[in-house]
Amino acid sequence: MLSLFKKKNLNKTGEDTTVSSEELLNETVEQSMEEEVETKLFYSPAYEPAQELKYVYQFLNLELSPLKPNQISLSGVDLKQDGSVTVTAFVRNSLSKAIKLQEMPLLLLDADGKKLARKAFDLSVVGEIPAKSSVPWLFSFGAADLSVEGELPKTGWKLAFELKTQKKHALDLEESWANSLPEEDKARLHQLVADMQAPKPGEVNFMGLQAKKSEDGNLHVTMLIRNGSDKNIQLQQLPLEVSDASGDVIAKGGFALNDFEVKANTSKPWTFIFPSNLLLKEEIDLSVWKAYPPQQNQ
Repeated sequence: MLSLFKKKNLNKTGEDTTVSSEELLNETVEQSMEEEVETKLFYSPAYEPAQELKYVYQFLNLELSPLKPNQISLSGVDLKQDGSVTVTAFVRNSLSKAIKLQEMPLLLLDADGKKLARKAFDLSVVGEIPAKSSVPWLFSFGAADLSVEGELPKTGWKLAFELKTQKKHALDLEESWANSLPEEDKARLHQLVADMQAPKPGEVNFMGLQAKKSEDGNLHVTMLIRNGSDKNIQLQQLPLEVSDASGDVIAKGGFALNDFEVKANTSKPWTFIFPSNLLLKEEIDLSVWKAYPPQQNQ
């Protein structure tokens, strides 16, 4: 690779791509948004280049444009093609804290944004990327990872994080609910879910909708089970506690759920019935109440 960077031609051939740290990692740090962040060169313990190459990296890093706060950038340096493709790029972190990346899909794009290759890389091997730093790394795409045939462009290409397009959080109704609920009630539930802040990525939480005692003394509790994950989840068992306006726990129970699935990035309503013999108080005040799995009552 060193031969590509003779002193008379110390130019990188790739472009830069940048994403917000919140979008990529769900992390931000309080920094002045007017600040420009210069990234200092840092070498991962997993990649120790020869001294001559270090001089090249030092020069190229000094030529990089500053980042804005809370950004992660991939700055393309070199692309070599010989059956497989090896891309050299700087991984840059403008946060004022260290970060550690995990497995992530990366795209190799041409100047027009056309996909040339895609591969998931285990970026945990890079190790910790210090605050406001720039880490050179090699990314290897095999022939099976390429989306096009023939020679790849020698300039104007770029390496980019493949960000998942997060669908808007939506209502997930069990078929029995969809068939039995009046249209007006379904519309209200749709609007309720649309108006609420979505769960954090990967988070599963519970929100109480309605609690009432039936004529036979049983307690009916309707809850939204909210799945912020990008994968469907299956619930087999759910322990629940209910407290009333006094703060007292008024009911405890465990519920077996058969093939109960909450689709990715959706909220599903469900009603849990506590038989009267599981109620811990005779007189209960449901003007204010909450229901929760015991471990979430923090």
